Amino acid sequence: MKFVATERTLQGTGASRRLRVAGKVPGIVFGGGEAMSIELEHNALFHALKKEAFHSSILEMELGGQSQQVLLRDYQMHPYRPIVMHVDFQRVDGTTRIVKKVPLHFVNEENSPAVKTDKCVVSHVVTEVQISCLASQLPEFFTVDLGELEKGQSLHLNDLKLGAGVKVVTHGKPNPVIVTAAEPAAEEEEIVVVAAAPAAPAKKTKKGGAAAAEPDAAAAKSAPAKKTKK
Repeated sequence: MKFVATERTLQGTGASRRLRVAGKVPGIVFGGGEAMSIELEHNALFHALKKEAFHSSILEMELGGQSQQVLLRDYQMHPYRPIVMHVDFQRVDGTTRIVKKVPLHFVNEENSPAVKTDKCVVSHVVTEVQISCLASQLPEFFTVDLGELEKGQSLHLNDLKLGAGVKVVTHGKPNPVIVTAAEPAAEEEEIVVVAAAPAAPAKKTKKGGAAAAEPDAAAAKSAPAKKTKK
């Protein structure tokens, strides 16, 4: 991937703030010589950061009419706004040894016996690995083929197919699990019993009649008597 950068002469908090207002992003490029302050177009950088390859591959940076190979090392975003605040790049060449995280791409999961036949749940325990290699050997990603995954099976770090000269950097566990296939947990049916409300007992009057008759009697008393003509 290629991008264009411009040398930045003014430095400091105030200069960086003015750059951001103008739609630019302050940054720095280091390694392989003297560190240099640079600036980039914000929108172009913002959209480039959404691409996986921009984070895990060697980039071509055009600076001052010359092309340099660089690697994205770090960037800072605004706490709550979609704004890139700063970006760092490292110059690399064929002899530069780097340590970088590389994503894992899982394929053929839906065609595996674990999923297709046994209806298992496949868990991606690890989605990226940290490797050490020469810059020229840096892979964009590793492909993990799950087409033969069976129920109860796990794939480990040693199952990955690495290129020549590429070593995985592990922290603690030498061969951690990256994928597991297990049966889905049985769902317990929850039966809710709704008790019927007891019927209210009918109130009895002094004469033993039901209370339901009381409204009729009261209505009869309240109705005005009809007068007849003599």
